[in-house]
Amino acid sequence: MNNLQETVDALLQPSDALVADMASLEGDILLLGVGGKIGPSLAKLAKQAVDKSGIPRRIIGASRLSEPGLREELESYGVETIKVDLLDDAALQALPDVKNMLYLAGTKFGTTGKEAFTWAMNAYLPGRVAEKYKNSNIVVYSTGNVYPFTPVFSGGADENTAPAPIGEYGQSCLGRERIFQHFSSVHNTPVLIYRLNYANDLRYGVLLEIAKSVQAEKPIDLRMGHVNVIWQGDANEIALRSFLHCSVPGKLLNVTGPETAPVRWIAEQFGKLLGKTPQFVNEEQPSALLSNAAESVRLFGYPKVGLLQMIELTAAWLQAGGATIQKPTHFQERAGKF
Repeated sequence: MNNLQETVDALLQPSDALVADMASLEGDILLLGVGGKIGPSLAKLAKQAVDKSGIPRRIIGASRLSEPGLREELESYGVETIKVDLLDDAALQALPDVKNMLYLAGTKFGTTGKEAFTWAMNAYLPGRVAEKYKNSNIVVYSTGNVYPFTPVFSGGADENTAPAPIGEYGQSCLGRERIFQHFSSVHNTPVLIYRLNYANDLRYGVLLEIAKSVQAEKPIDLRMGHVNVIWQGDANEIALRSFLHCSVPGKLLNVTGPETAPVRWIAEQFGKLLGKTPQFVNEEQPSALLSNAAESVRLFGYPKVGLLQMIELTAAWLQAGGATIQKPTHFQERAGKF
């Protein structure tokens, strides 16, 4: 387990390209909505890259910080923390002004039955934030769920594909994008809309979910038979480097791995590594939620951690009893109900 952790830690170190970009960036960085799955590792990477760049700047993380130990974890990295309810407008307005802001706030899981709150978080709050940070560069975390399903042989939706989200979660995320685009034009605010699917850490993600099903000999639903995946470390690097590509009007960017990966094939690879025979139900459909990341690759190069390496690391992590986060992606969902 120690050797595995050392390998993972090495893969999460900032690249020379990220360090160089952080050196050329002006001003401090605020991660708004730093809690959850992505925020802590992103904040840690930002701090490491800034320290290696030799250019002093503050890395600030703000959220409810409700998870036990999260605040202490972030501060141990050297990240400043602010405990705040972002829907409390007075508290939002009291946050420090910064030159660069990563917008991570939003809600997905449990949105069915809480549609009003989902829209408040995903479409109302962005307007308040866009007004508050109108003088900042803003990278807005979004999702491939704003796209329609595309044929599995098409290469996925690119940034020119017209949005057609399925279900209220995807619709509210498109609302978030439109609000930031609107205020980008109104205030001349440089923005980049960062459409991510699906990021994989060893503690969570599509690959872990498939691996756990294979290990438990639990049937895997093949109706969403193809996926895109990317290593969380690579996704984090792209997010931070995206500050240098914010523009007016806001730039759209798909962030994921280059492969259209069959779920059946992924499960079979895990089967070989875990000594299990994958079990399947239903059949692959001719369409899936897929994104074309060619523009991201043009700007930032291919991910440094490939699909097979992610699979191997995930299998080893699972066999070693590594910690996991119980926040499923629901990547199998075809009706948009989360």
